[in-house]
Amino acid sequence: MALQDQLDAMKAAFESKRIPPEVVAVMHEATAELIASGQADRALKSGDRAPEFSLPDGDGEIVQSADLLAKGPLVVTFYRGVWCPYCNTDLKAVEAVAGQIRARGATIVAISPQTAANIRKARRDNGLSFPILGDHGNAVADRFGLRFRLPEALMAVYKGFGNDLATANGEPSWTLPMPARYVIGADGVIAYAEVNPDYTRRPDPSELMPALEALQSAAMA
Repeated sequence: MALQDQLDAMKAAFESKRIPPEVVAVMHEATAELIASGQADRALKSGDRAPEFSLPDGDGEIVQSADLLAKGPLVVTFYRGVWCPYCNTDLKAVEAVAGQIRARGATIVAISPQTAANIRKARRDNGLSFPILGDHGNAVADRFGLRFRLPEALMAVYKGFGNDLATANGEPSWTLPMPARYVIGADGVIAYAEVNPDYTRRPDPSELMPALEALQSAAMA
């Protein structure tokens, strides 16, 4: 089943549960407000230079983007957290094509604002062969133009679900990255970008393959 079909089925199942309509309305309204803000249109896009980053993985080892790009292109997925079923399904979809991505000369990382313990849990639970890097306070997400703060009403909904982001992320900002997927060329220039303020909508990982193939062909020319 295609990734978006899986996500659509998850959304329908979630909203058909005994969840008060007013709670669903708050969630929909928050998404609509983020879409209307136009922030996704202002995020970094294809042709922009990606900011360098140096972030810890779940074991505290520092991973530098410059080192990864020295090996070839880099695929970056911004990941909200282990508490988000849509995000976990997205990571598993990337993992399913990880071999194809690497065959095209690229490295993969996910970037998330979670604590190290939650990063380790997310990697373990999703069976990932690539690292999740900790972006405390969404500092790197902010440099990509992805960082946003949840509205108060949505904070209350999340707390009602048992998702206290201040605890999950180890800091009180109640910010998240908009879901995004990037392909960064070895020269640091973004070759592919997909940003969506609706966390229930994700690009199929197969969509980044043409960008990787173009970079691979250019490197071999």
